[in-house]
Amino acid sequence: MIRKEIKNLTSAAVKKVYSKDVEVQIEHPNEKIRGDYSCSVAFSIAKEVGKNPFEVATMLKEEIAKQKHNFSKIEVVNGFLNFFVSEKYLKKQVAKILKEKNKFGSLKIGKNKKVNVEFISANPTGPLTLGNGRGGFGGDVLANVLEKAGYRPTREYYVNDTGNQVKGLGHSVLGDAEAVYRGEYILQLQKKIKGRDPEAVGKKAAKEILNKMIKPSIKKMGVKFDVWFSEKDLYEKKEVDRAIADLVKKGFTYESEGAVWFKSKDLGDDKDRVLIRADGIKTYFASDIAYLRNKFQRKFTKLILFVGADHHGYVARLKAAVSAMGYDKNKIDIIILQLVKLFENGQEVRMSKRAGTYVTIDELLEEVGADVARFFFLMTGLNTHMNFNLNLAKEKSEKNPVFKVQYAYTRICSILKKAPKSKKQNIDLGQLKDESELNLMREFLKFSEVVEDSSNDYQLQRLPQYALELAESFHRFYENCKVISEDKKLTEARLQLVSSAKIVFKNTLDLMGLSAPERM
Repeated sequence: MIRKEIKNLTSAAVKKVYSKDVEVQIEHPNEKIRGDYSCSVAFSIAKEVGKNPFEVATMLKEEIAKQKHNFSKIEVVNGFLNFFVSEKYLKKQVAKILKEKNKFGSLKIGKNKKVNVEFISANPTGPLTLGNGRGGFGGDVLANVLEKAGYRPTREYYVNDTGNQVKGLGHSVLGDAEAVYRGEYILQLQKKIKGRDPEAVGKKAAKEILNKMIKPSIKKMGVKFDVWFSEKDLYEKKEVDRAIADLVKKGFTYESEGAVWFKSKDLGDDKDRVLIRADGIKTYFASDIAYLRNKFQRKFTKLILFVGADHHGYVARLKAAVSAMGYDKNKIDIIILQLVKLFENGQEVRMSKRAGTYVTIDELLEEVGADVARFFFLMTGLNTHMNFNLNLAKEKSEKNPVFKVQYAYTRICSILKKAPKSKKQNIDLGQLKDESELNLMREFLKFSEVVEDSSNDYQLQRLPQYALELAESFHRFYENCKVISEDKKLTEARLQLVSSAKIVFKNTLDLMGLSAPERM
């Protein structure tokens, strides 16, 4: 990876010239005249060595230039080191892509470590909503990215099939004074499920909702879970009792007012948490702790958990629990999904799961399709509020960003179908000299960077952004360069470039879980 080469060369130069170990950050400049990559490391060490950034950067440039590298030139501008990737290196990437195909962009940074990605995990008390869709697509795509980066991800759904919410569902189906859920689906359940005990009725209803509503919705979303984990199993197998006993043994609990408390405040939480209430009923937090323990016992090296915006307080308490059990709290990452608002014709479409006026994920998928829904959810960072524009999502032209990307792919497929057959092995890529050809190759370089960065910080919006930039770059190439012409050598070279573009597009679409249509 060329970015890694720049980091290594620059770090070595800093060490050699200034005897310092520093973190080197590499960026893509906004202006092409600033090169393909830029580094501001000179600013961080200038004061320490008593020189200005320009002098520092110039010294580093001279040292880097002595080493073997893949740059046509290295410039110093206003203290920044700017790197221009050589055409020779760019053209090598075309051959590399054609050789590696779907493995192009795959990394080994994950070292085959097991990672648990738990997402959606909606209570089986109603259909999946728009908000569940955001976590569903996000979790699935993150697992794809982690796998591409060399990890072994497990997609997991935690089924809260016991406790108060199931009992509340039972009351709702019975239609008594303690009913908490409303909506058409409750009326349908009332026709199917009979009984008098709210807990028994609730368990039957929860199972029905999980199997007849939630799982079919997840299938429509294109998500496939490896594990469906039952909270009920934690109680039946006494794992909750063992987890609490373990905390008692380690001195992380105390009794007060008849309840058993966890000393979470001592471990970074804002207050202590109840594990067993005065009436003897164990809290959801108790089963959460047992579930975390279960995951670590399954030898996952990292736990990634998607939670809703109203679960912000879970972060500190879950990390406290992990620490108390003797595990590294940095081994759990909690992604807080911010709210989604649906807009149509400039007006917000209101949602309320309990009142029964929510928008289900099924309704959205029927309106726009899974590809569009995925892409739109991915375009906004999971940790920021999102306004879903239904009018744009329903647009069937290139105004819709999904169609812009997929249309680029179909155009590639169309070109390759019309291409003359060639068995020639050593095609002269030196024919590729147009700036739009080279810019397309530069976009190819960024693919593995997107994989690496997204696997590290979970900012999945990079993927649709990259897909759009790749599409834009390909469209410019197509406008400026006639692929199939009378010039056989040039035609062969450009067809190689188009074939490599097809592979990069397909790999990008696969990462996002989108289809790659050959015609539209």
